[in-house]
Amino acid sequence: MIKKVLIVNGVERHLIVDQEALLSDVLRKQLHLTSVKVGCATGTCGACNVILNGKLVRTCTTRMKRVENRSTITTTEGIGTPLNLHPIQKALIFHGAIQCGFCTPGFVVSIKALLDSNPNPTREDVRDWFDKYKNACRCTGYISIVDAAMDAAKVLRGEMSASVLEYKAPADGRVYGTRYPRPTSIAKTCGLWDFGNDKADQLPEGTLHAALAYADVAHAIIKGIDTSAAEKAPGVVKIVTHKDVKGKNRITGLITFPTNKGDGWDRPILCDKKVYQYGDAIAIAIADTKEHAEAAAKLVKFDLEVLPHYMNAPAAMAPDAIEIHPGTPNVYFHQGLVKGEDTKPIMEKAAYVVEGEYYLGRQPQMPIEPDVGFGYINDEGKVCLHTKSICLQLHQAMIAPGIGKEVDDIVIVQNPCGSSFGYKFCPSNEALLAVATMAVDGKPVHLSCSWAQLQFYTGKRSPFWFKVKIAADKDGKFLAAETDWSVDHGPYSEFGDLLTQRGMQYCFAGYDIPNMRGEGRTVCTNHCWGAPFRAYGSPQAFFASESLIDELAKKMGKDPFEIRELNCYRPGATTPTQQTPEVFVFPEQFAALRPKYERAIANAKLRSTDTKKCGVGVSLGIYGCGLDGPDTSEAWAELLPNNEVMIGNSWQDHGQGADMGTLAFAHETLTKALGLKPSQINLCMNDSSLTPNSGPSGGSRHNVVTGNAIRVSCENLLKGMQKADGTYRTYDEMKKEGIETKYMGSWTTPCTPCDVETGKGEPFCIYMYGLFLAEVEVDVNTGKASCYKMTHVADVGTITNQLVVDGQIYGGLAQGIGLALTEDFEMIKAHSNMIGAGFPFCNDIPDDLEIIYVTKPRELGAFGAGGVGELPLTAPHCAVINAIDNACGARIRHLPAYPEKILAALNSPKKAFDVSDALAQGYVCQDVNSAPPKKK
Repeated sequence: MIKKVLIVNGVERHLIVDQEALLSDVLRKQLHLTSVKVGCATGTCGACNVILNGKLVRTCTTRMKRVENRSTITTTEGIGTPLNLHPIQKALIFHGAIQCGFCTPGFVVSIKALLDSNPNPTREDVRDWFDKYKNACRCTGYISIVDAAMDAAKVLRGEMSASVLEYKAPADGRVYGTRYPRPTSIAKTCGLWDFGNDKADQLPEGTLHAALAYADVAHAIIKGIDTSAAEKAPGVVKIVTHKDVKGKNRITGLITFPTNKGDGWDRPILCDKKVYQYGDAIAIAIADTKEHAEAAAKLVKFDLEVLPHYMNAPAAMAPDAIEIHPGTPNVYFHQGLVKGEDTKPIMEKAAYVVEGEYYLGRQPQMPIEPDVGFGYINDEGKVCLHTKSICLQLHQAMIAPGIGKEVDDIVIVQNPCGSSFGYKFCPSNEALLAVATMAVDGKPVHLSCSWAQLQFYTGKRSPFWFKVKIAADKDGKFLAAETDWSVDHGPYSEFGDLLTQRGMQYCFAGYDIPNMRGEGRTVCTNHCWGAPFRAYGSPQAFFASESLIDELAKKMGKDPFEIRELNCYRPGATTPTQQTPEVFVFPEQFAALRPKYERAIANAKLRSTDTKKCGVGVSLGIYGCGLDGPDTSEAWAELLPNNEVMIGNSWQDHGQGADMGTLAFAHETLTKALGLKPSQINLCMNDSSLTPNSGPSGGSRHNVVTGNAIRVSCENLLKGMQKADGTYRTYDEMKKEGIETKYMGSWTTPCTPCDVETGKGEPFCIYMYGLFLAEVEVDVNTGKASCYKMTHVADVGTITNQLVVDGQIYGGLAQGIGLALTEDFEMIKAHSNMIGAGFPFCNDIPDDLEIIYVTKPRELGAFGAGGVGELPLTAPHCAVINAIDNACGARIRHLPAYPEKILAALNSPKKAFDVSDALAQGYVCQDVNSAPPKKK
């Protein structure tokens, strides 16, 4: 230990520190400066940035022995406060450069350091700075953050007034459809929005800490668990195993389809009989500190009989493969597609027929914040869990039987969430925390995993192995399509049948194809379990169909833009599920995109050189808003004693803007009658003991379903307040007359599920429609491809909030570019860090992202709204891959399109890199120790 004097945010602080301690821990735990967020803990995300002696440093890798006495340190708290925002913070808010907010304080500090050293940067300077210092953002696509940095620089140079960066309300005072900043913006830019680990540090003295003991194999019989050494380790309070679990020790997958051959009880809370995937939790070490818990977890010993590892769908489907879950076949669900006439005779007579096989892999969600939460038993005896859950009531139901509690005896509260992108649709730590706190008599227990554990323990996008075939007449009009797909859903069945349906719903969606046949299946494997990820199922389906359509156009010598425009939905067309689209917007979208497409082609020719080839690709994407079939949400509206209104719902926010959506719908419904200011609408959100069941945050459903529920609840409140003369009662008047001041509202979609044999159904009442135009450069010497511009034409119904919708689209496009070129979680160990997994940093995403809105209000949407979050990740990757082929003639059918795959395609007589090539060259995982092929 040593005494050090540090000048922190302009104040002299005297500290006793361990020289080996991390600067991040000293700032967070000793000085309680929680704007310093720790994400990756390896110096590759920038969330923990501070300015140390005038230089930007990452505190998670900086030891105190490197921090000299009397060093000066600036954190976000020292740059601006809620009552005195710095121009950087104002600019971030103004441009909507804030979504989940976890990375935001790191960017505030980073921009400050940049502008201190370079007051007049170019956009390239800003982007290079973020790249150099590894400032990572998974939500925004970076463009709005760069915009903010440039405007903040103008203000600091005196070229622009800071007042320009303040929101100007329209004359009518409306919030809906404007650029009103989301209510959490100020807290997030000031580093005061407390995430899971921040809140854990605020728990009472005596809070315990947990760590998971897990197996380093993917499939094994558990013959014994030895906890004796761990129990004697320093600080240990309890080592929890399956024997301590009070209930069924299973998380239910809520199987709903009668054709599912499993029972849904296949996922253990703590493994008892078998290990099913690498990282499966077998025991929980609970100790007085996180360090003691982690040390004890490593001392738990397992006696394992290792079984064959089936790390991909073909391996698990092989005739000699054993059943991963004894009694349930590895292929446990089938989905059929029957539309129109038999396709085989049509294929035989068609002028043109093409077919292909495609693979889209295990894309990792990669939030910056790892999985974190804490649990305790409250004074009512209820198990309370504070986590990143985006499905409060659903998770109550999924874990209750497993922990031996009734649903009403479990409370789940969503902590401010450092993004999720869908993985928290599945319970990850909820049951573990419940079991842990119950095992120590209800004391608070905190569990925070490492970023590597986030990768290998939590669910990922499920790979699809897709075979497709399409027939067209001599003019390019589509006649018939056939599809066959296998879904590698990992070892646990939750939502696997729903995902497999998505393959049927979205492959060749967007086109008028009268005759279709197809079959898909869900396959149990030993790779990481499949969890929802933004645009659930559609990126896999569109990669197959949108790639094949390009290959058809090439075979016909037809323009890929025109063949899509010729076949897109028009009146009379139906979806693969035989549903009539609620709007026909594609002709207008193609008309809007055509001049951009023609410009892009001309520009690609001008940019191309002998070694750098440029090309253009297009694709089409669709996604439904909601859960399949009837989908219900609830909300309440309450008049408060001060005559303000409070809105209650469980619209779980993982960065998409639930706070802003709730405010916008409530204000739009109430303001004409009551004249409320936005500040007079209060939000009560995401605590299952207080808020109603609004359903999960997934499938772009909340803006439609919960938006309507909010509208209905507010309309019900207005009915209760309204007097006979048309004026409205005050709170005191309602109480005096004995009138209720709190009103529920609910809304259900008028939909029907899809048939498992034919696929027929009307699963969604509102869809989102979009086109993508990618402009790509390929270095033919190295194979490296980069996207230099992406244009997206979007129809998401009316715009609930322009900043939020723009931000969702920018972020989705960035994730689509990453999906096409770099992102993967195939090799467990190599891909358990941000660099290995291909996380896109600022210069990996183009600075030129253009959005064109073609808006058709939806009859069933609240104020005409649809959803937005899923649309921008449906098919941008397809446009990138099509552009690579257009640029250099290399067709990539196995993602991601690594440079070595593109080189292999260029050097191949077939000018393609196929699924069979990937299998042969080692791009498909065979066991937990598989590694990517060495680069040539």
